[in-house]
Amino acid sequence: MNTNNKKKLLTLIENLFSGKASVKEITKLFNFFQSHQSMTTWEEELGDRKTVEKRIFHNIQNEIRDKGSVRNTKSIFLKNNLLKYAAVILLGGLISYVYFKNEVPSPIQDIEVVKNNIETGTNKATLTLKDGSQILLEKGKVYKSPNVNSDGVEIVYADQQGKEMDSEIEFNYLTIPRGGQFVVKLSDGTTVWLNSESQLKYPTHFMAGQPRKVELMYGEAYFDVTPSSLHDGRVFQVHSKDQNIEVIGTQFNLKAYKDEATMYTTLVEGKVLVSHQDKSQVLLPEQQYAYNIIDKTSTIANVNVYNEVSWRNGVFSFENKSLKEIMTVLSRWYDMTVKFENKDIENEEFIGVLYKDRSIESILKNIQSVGTIESYEINDRNVILK
Repeated sequence: MNTNNKKKLLTLIENLFSGKASVKEITKLFNFFQSHQSMTTWEEELGDRKTVEKRIFHNIQNEIRDKGSVRNTKSIFLKNNLLKYAAVILLGGLISYVYFKNEVPSPIQDIEVVKNNIETGTNKATLTLKDGSQILLEKGKVYKSPNVNSDGVEIVYADQQGKEMDSEIEFNYLTIPRGGQFVVKLSDGTTVWLNSESQLKYPTHFMAGQPRKVELMYGEAYFDVTPSSLHDGRVFQVHSKDQNIEVIGTQFNLKAYKDEATMYTTLVEGKVLVSHQDKSQVLLPEQQYAYNIIDKTSTIANVNVYNEVSWRNGVFSFENKSLKEIMTVLSRWYDMTVKFENKDIENEEFIGVLYKDRSIESILKNIQSVGTIESYEINDRNVILK
């Protein structure tokens, strides 16, 4: 295969995964796979499979980021081995396998939908005021009080940029349950997106002459911090467990769940200083700081930022994540419990993009389609993978 044909084939594969390939093109692709039965031959033709996988996946990510969705594609979820499962094609109602073996691709049979109580997550949160009273915030419900407004999607505190007060600070708590998400705009203009099962402690206004401080009690939050230059040079600080993050003006993601031993700070843009005990580290964009709160060790790695922050834009993006890790994320969003009847599949790695507005049945069908689970069972809010 010459270089030009290789490029055409790679483009066709990318079109397939982004939902742009026609039935004629799918047939053409299948014929190619059938004529190259050997996995070794396939690698010789297109190059290292890991490189091809990443190219396809990253192009899909770019498509979603730039256009908001992948046309005609319900979701993309692949076992991380394109040589064994060359493609799962989702074009409207057409779902079919393409194998590297000598057999005709067969359609995946519809799975009987089990009646259950698992609902897709939505915008909801509980606001706890200084006196301990609690207010339920949810989609379609309006809340108003002096200097505070909520439309059921976000809660906004009155803009106090340049006029921070000297009065005593009052703290509010915003608690996001499992199956929820919410946005809070603080009085300094900083915006915080909160993921499922998270809680943020913050002041209703910031004190003049002092650092702007908030605390992520647990969970995951994405911060878009207003620059210090708008606040007399005063830094923004985020405390979580025994870690402190000092911000000049930037965007970053902080993940610190109660049931996970490692905290992850991922810098999107700007600069932050991460500190714990007597150690501190400056992060650069696209770097992730992982800190283990048990043994107090830390590492820094370059990461694909999109995978870490796509949750706030309605997408779960997984790259080389185990099925166990993926189900942990999904269990928070769908407020469900997951049990692995077959422990051998927990560490199977996947690469994929899942839309947060899909039903749990749709997602489980995707997982089953790549052959890792033979079946699943839903009982009330419990999912058993077999």
